[in-house]
Amino acid sequence: MFNSVILIGRTVDDLKLITTETGLKTCRMTLACQRAFKNQETGEYETDFIPIQLWQVVAEAASQNVKKGSTVAVKARLVSRLVEAEGIKLRNIEVVGERVIFINLKSEENE
Repeated sequence: MFNSVILIGRTVDDLKLITTETGLKTCRMTLACQRAFKNQETGEYETDFIPIQLWQVVAEAASQNVKKGSTVAVKARLVSRLVEAEGIKLRNIEVVGERVIFINLKSEENE
C-alpha cells in the first residue's frame, strides 16, 4: 500500500511550536496551494488552504525556519480518524507532514 502526498505552496502564518502534555513537540502549518488549472467561469487560478500537522524534529525545524509567506514543499501522509459528534460518527482526514523542504524562506528583513 502507498500513502503519500506532496504539497508545494506558501505558508499563511508563522508557525508556533507547542509541547503536548506527553512531551511531544508539534505545530500546525496551513499551506496555500494554487491549483494547476483555471476556474472555467472566472478564468482565475483558485487556491486551496491545506492544514498540515507536523511532529517532533520536523515541527521543531519548521517552526525555527518557516515564516508567513515562505515557500515550502511538504511530503506527507493522510491519516483517517473516526470521530463522534452528537451521536453521529464522522470520518476525519488529517494531513501529517513527514518532511518539509525549504524552497524560499521569508525572513523578518524581507517581509
